[in-house]
Amino acid sequence: MVLQGTVVWKFCQGTSNKLAQLGNMEYHFISLQRIYNNCEVVLGNLEITYVTRNHDLSFLKTIQEVAGYVLIALNNVDSIPLDNLQIIRGNVLYENFYALAIFSNYHTNINKTSGLRNLPMKRLSEILNGGVKISNNPQLCNMDTVLWDDIIDLNKKPVIQLEYQNNLADCSKCHPNCTEDHCWGAGIENCQTLTKVICAQQCSGRCRGRVPSDCCHNQCAAGCTGPRESDCLACRKFRDEAMCKDTCPPLVLYNPTTYQMDVNPDGKYSFGATCVRECPHNYVVTDHGSCVRSCNIDTYEVEENGVRKCKKCDGPCSKVCNGIGIGELKGILSINATNIDSFKNCTKINGDVSILPVAFLGDAFTNTQPLDPKKLDIFKTVKEISGFLLIQDWPANATDLSAFENLEIIRGRTKQHGHYSLAIVNLKIHSLGLRSLKEISDGDVAIMKNKNLCYAETMNWNKLFVIETQKTKIISNRNQDECSKLILRPACSGKAHNVVFLKEKV
Repeated sequence: MVLQGTVVWKFCQGTSNKLAQLGNMEYHFISLQRIYNNCEVVLGNLEITYVTRNHDLSFLKTIQEVAGYVLIALNNVDSIPLDNLQIIRGNVLYENFYALAIFSNYHTNINKTSGLRNLPMKRLSEILNGGVKISNNPQLCNMDTVLWDDIIDLNKKPVIQLEYQNNLADCSKCHPNCTEDHCWGAGIENCQTLTKVICAQQCSGRCRGRVPSDCCHNQCAAGCTGPRESDCLACRKFRDEAMCKDTCPPLVLYNPTTYQMDVNPDGKYSFGATCVRECPHNYVVTDHGSCVRSCNIDTYEVEENGVRKCKKCDGPCSKVCNGIGIGELKGILSINATNIDSFKNCTKINGDVSILPVAFLGDAFTNTQPLDPKKLDIFKTVKEISGFLLIQDWPANATDLSAFENLEIIRGRTKQHGHYSLAIVNLKIHSLGLRSLKEISDGDVAIMKNKNLCYAETMNWNKLFVIETQKTKIISNRNQDECSKLILRPACSGKAHNVVFLKEKV
């Protein structure tokens, strides 16, 4: 949630899971509900997958804007109520092409006679970047009655793949009052509102009618109610309270009298497509007036008066490295033998750290050798991770995660599956050994299926958490009765919640 003048915007991170299913169907839906409940602006991607007919999707009605792409796939539900979605920015595209992808929404076991039938996105008027893919939705109606040319930006030559079902004789016709028979479904309330193809030649973008006086301001997206920048339904670049602007008000202004740069009392930070007076929790502010997840390579992160800022280094910076998903590691799934040396002498990692089974197995397809377990000690210099830490495999003879024994902070600015900033799954370790960990700034903790791991559930995780909504999921580890037969030897630091050594009672 971000307080913006008198307007409160409710943001959510979104996901990048694509077609991955998170656990069983019910857990996957609960995760979906938790991420998007009460959300108005999705900062990443909106992914709706694996929803069944008994699931209530009414929580999706609050979503108005998506910064990345919208993926609707592999669902068996009659209707998905994205009633208030106005704009898809397409900052990230599905399969590098699509801002909106709708495919394979049917039940696979009953001859495709059940599936998504209605998708009444009646307010969707703008896709700023990227194309549309609609295919293999045997029950979906009214996609062919939508005029997509009015929504997408044809000047950017987007990829369009539209495969409609021609055998759906029982689909509703558009209401007679709908403009040129364009609609999202039955009833006058589902008529498509055209805001581009009907515009007078004098208009530079969107409009609310056919005459020149109906032109929208050039900062408007998705249409308008009048000619001013305060009349926009959505903003092309930035929203500053009720106004759409090309940039946010700068933090400093030049004073021609004193020849100095003075603090601008009306200055604001850019956060996505919104101007805010303060950056949200867990983001860093820059001198250029932006809320960012990590600082540039020639700056370092520091807290001043309760605000985390990026400051220029005096001389060489402490070594900050890109993690998984950033820079040269963008698109990489796991730490492996080819990239682990890039973390040598790093004190901070911008991005994520993922250690998956493929790291130790190697990959013949890419000619990647198995990772030498001794190389993991490279991480002993790391004190901070800006994203998440995910470990799904670890050397079998290691009793703890000693490679991360000096890790102090996991910020969780990006999260695994949109939830977890720390996930330890299916390891043979006996104890965590995260003896220096003092803060998990955002995101949940999942510690599961570690058959030898004791006492993870007895740690005081709330002392590490910063916000009230953070939770733990600690299940299917070593039986507590077996753990009670062990002697606890706390870490040398004296922190009783960081159990490091265990040995059998004699």
